[in-house]
Amino acid sequence: MALFLFVILVLMPSLTNAYWPPSPGYWPSSKFQSMSFYKGFTNLWGPQHQRLEQNGLTIWLDRTSGSGFKSVRPFRSGYFGASIKLQPGYTAGVITAFYLSNSEAHPGYHDEVDIEFLGTTFGKPYTLQTNVYIRGSGDGKIIGREVKFHLWFDPTKGFHHYAILWSPKEIIFLVDDVPIRRYPRKSDTTFPIRPMWLYGSIWDASSWATEDGKYKADYKYQPFVAHYTNFKASGCTAYAPRWCRPVSASPYGSGGLNSQQNNAMRWVQRYHMVYNYCQDSKRDHRLTPECWG
Repeated sequence: MALFLFVILVLMPSLTNAYWPPSPGYWPSSKFQSMSFYKGFTNLWGPQHQRLEQNGLTIWLDRTSGSGFKSVRPFRSGYFGASIKLQPGYTAGVITAFYLSNSEAHPGYHDEVDIEFLGTTFGKPYTLQTNVYIRGSGDGKIIGREVKFHLWFDPTKGFHHYAILWSPKEIIFLVDDVPIRRYPRKSDTTFPIRPMWLYGSIWDASSWATEDGKYKADYKYQPFVAHYTNFKASGCTAYAPRWCRPVSASPYGSGGLNSQQNNAMRWVQRYHMVYNYCQDSKRDHRLTPECWG
């Protein structure tokens, strides 16, 4: 019995650590003010599938349409976040997204930085997909830079804050202020440098979203609903002077992550990352040279 208790006491800290990330020690979301939806955004499509209530936005997909919204201003860098709650149950084929893009300004040759929630089937977790497209790599010839995660919490039980920090040096994806991925600028050809707008949407992506299209959207479970609130979009707009200072995800004004943030990110990637394009032997990495170094 004494030996059993000793083993439990020794293992308990490691078991606990495996379920929840260590503190990042810094909370960038607290550095930026929230804004009302109408102050920073406008409807893009599916206005009949949007409802605004107490600064929170609900959008939904049914057999007739999905819905999307877009920031009023384009940005060339900044912090972009929202608290999001997802629908439980069968959501296969459905994408709930929060992302940066300039697809309307550069059709067929656009840049994009994605946070996408890939719908799922009963009893399986959502997949959070982060992605980066550069200069048309998502147009026709798909050259994505996907890194995917299963979260350490149930994103249908409550609101959690998801964010993209985009600076001239790097892109950092954060969940509840925990960095989950850092995409550094290694060259101009592998990094988005043109202004982008901030978008959110819910839509049917049955051809690929859930287990490579194995499971499709089933509209007997409609409507598929997503809730957004606590919108944040702060940084250098496309019209800001050149001396506008890019925001940082860490206490360092120069950018990067501090040691605690890096430790938290390593934990997430060790325990909750389920796919990294750079580690995929089926990919042609001549098309993704950032994976080399």
